[in-house]
Amino acid sequence: MLNRRHIRIKVMQSMYAFKGTESDNLLKEQKFLLHSLDSMYDLYLAQLALFTELHKKSKDYNEKIKNKLVKTEADKNLNYKFQENQLLHLISSNTMLQEAIANSKLNYWHLDFEYVDILFKEILKSELYRDYCIDEDSSFKKDKHFVIDIFTDIIAPNEKLFDFFEDKKLTWVDDMPVVNTAILRILRKLKLTSPETALLPDLYKDDEDLEFAKELFQKTFLNNTKFAEEISTKTTNWDSERLASIDGLLLKMAICEFQKFPSIPTKVTINEYLEIAKEYSTPKSSLFINGILDKIVKEYQADNIHLKSGRGLM
Repeated sequence: MLNRRHIRIKVMQSMYAFKGTESDNLLKEQKFLLHSLDSMYDLYLAQLALFTELHKKSKDYNEKIKNKLVKTEADKNLNYKFQENQLLHLISSNTMLQEAIANSKLNYWHLDFEYVDILFKEILKSELYRDYCIDEDSSFKKDKHFVIDIFTDIIAPNEKLFDFFEDKKLTWVDDMPVVNTAILRILRKLKLTSPETALLPDLYKDDEDLEFAKELFQKTFLNNTKFAEEISTKTTNWDSERLASIDGLLLKMAICEFQKFPSIPTKVTINEYLEIAKEYSTPKSSLFINGILDKIVKEYQADNIHLKSGRGLM
């Protein structure tokens, strides 16, 4: 689910929130970082719990209309496609998934049912729903496309839902694009015959990514003063406040990768931190960071130090 850029962002956020020194409690701060990374999985489970509640809502809605004493023409021609959607049924009936949601206490929707109601109403009045209902094709493929479409066009962009998740956990604001992308990728791959574990992906691609998160945090943390001194020799004409901000932290993390991660290409490191700077810092930050990192890399090359190793490295 996680990619390396998001790991870098999480390390940056943890370092920035802490603003400590090498003498402070490294293990405590690393635990905070790992908890922040793990919370992404909680957001994933909470969103799948929302799918389950929307599916339940469709059943309750149909049952309520069936029991009406006075029915309109529309009531008499009740459509059951939402209720019988095979992908939603797959999610709702996945024992392992529902146990994971229950064990993590992430089904907020029983108490915060108004968000389910808001989204359900938005779905019912959408053209997506209308077109889905009149389509006579009831295949799993069509059901899956419908769920993906309502997630993309109605659920994910909903501002009230965004505010709800932000209130639950502030870090989820930055996690949502990555988690939403992961949800779409998983849904697109799902088949009726998929194992139950298909809806429970690993948070990290492999053990190397988890180790990368720990090591990037540790090595930046432990070499904070050393990296700051190296940066200061290249930034005599820059505002000191810029170096105390996110820009300075991104520079330290990039230098850490230059020096402590020989298998990561220099160009990859620079590009990653430039993209992060564009999203999290000032409009001029990427220009500033690129200039400093370029100067540092040229010095390393001239002195033949901190060389990269491995297949395809530059």
